Amino acid sequence: MLPSQEPAGYLLLEDGTRYDGWLAGRTEGGTGEVVFTTNMTGYQEVLTDPSYAGQVVVMTAPMMGVYGVREGEDQSRKPWVSGFVVRELTDPGDNPRADAGTLRDYLEGREIPALVGVDTRALTRRIREEGAMRGTIVPADVDPDEARERLEGEPSMNGRDLANSVTVESPYEVEPDGPERGEVICLDYGVKYRSLELIAGAGYRVRVVPSDTPAGEIVERSPSGVFVSNGPGDPDAVEGAVERVRSVSDAGLPVFGICLGQQLVARAFGGSNFKLLYGHRGGNHPVKNLDTGDVEITSQNHGFAVEEEDDGGVAGAPDLRITHRNLNDGTIEGLAHRERPVFAVQYHPESAPGPHDSRYLFDRFVAAMQAG
Repeated sequence: MLPSQEPAGYLLLEDGTRYDGWLAGRTEGGTGEVVFTTNMTGYQEVLTDPSYAGQVVVMTAPMMGVYGVREGEDQSRKPWVSGFVVRELTDPGDNPRADAGTLRDYLEGREIPALVGVDTRALTRRIREEGAMRGTIVPADVDPDEARERLEGEPSMNGRDLANSVTVESPYEVEPDGPERGEVICLDYGVKYRSLELIAGAGYRVRVVPSDTPAGEIVERSPSGVFVSNGPGDPDAVEGAVERVRSVSDAGLPVFGICLGQQLVARAFGGSNFKLLYGHRGGNHPVKNLDTGDVEITSQNHGFAVEEEDDGGVAGAPDLRITHRNLNDGTIEGLAHRERPVFAVQYHPESAPGPHDSRYLFDRFVAAMQAG
């Protein structure tokens, strides 16, 4: 826990609710959509997940920092969160696995706005009851009216294209493990390194390209398949994504999408999306595989979901069928094209952090590429 002599601060939600604590990291604060994740561990992966761009993340588990920070655990080139809220910030002591320092050092060194000492249980209940909403972390001496002005200047997540703001500026490649079996193009809308490692581990060279890469350039390379990554923001606001995904599928290429990638695949075939009240974020979400009857415990991070018709089909997309369903609220967690080698899931099978139940989906992608 940070001592009381640390600079005081507070989180102000747009409904006027205030939560007090102490500032860490970048003490000027930060503003974004306030969401919560139920991950017990994996704070380093959470901070560097591009899907959290534009969001203030609340960790529901009370104690963060117990194992420090480790080299090689970042999931992208930098942290993306707009803010970080925890109940207790703990020093790992002499833990030899904390080879990159403490979580507090990490927050300060990367200037991540953080608020410590908050009643995160009460805050989480507020979000569950009222929904995800904008919030701002500010020093205690900032007048609430000024804090509200900062908050009102933050755009709503509805209609916000954040995916094209987190993508890479130029292509890069991840070398395959062992003999090369082919090339996979990753459309980067906010990809996590673990996904790239799993595809490369199957023997494929992964070429990560900016999200605005023309479909023609992708098709000309004759890749073995196309991976449509996770990412932040409103899927209906991502410019050019629908035409790009549809074009590579029309060319006969196998397509595998995750998280935002599922929402974009759905749109590419006529589907639509809606905003969830507070989203699905954490490492313990049960999902049923409708093809096998198996239940997977999944890692999730999304605030939108694919629309479903009353008869159990994907709304507006008769060529798609539902393959996975969330057992908490019944929303669509997976879909597949009825004829083409195109499939997607709403969750994070790369599991960084989270359980490994769903990594078989990468094997499925490999099988689709081999068959093609």
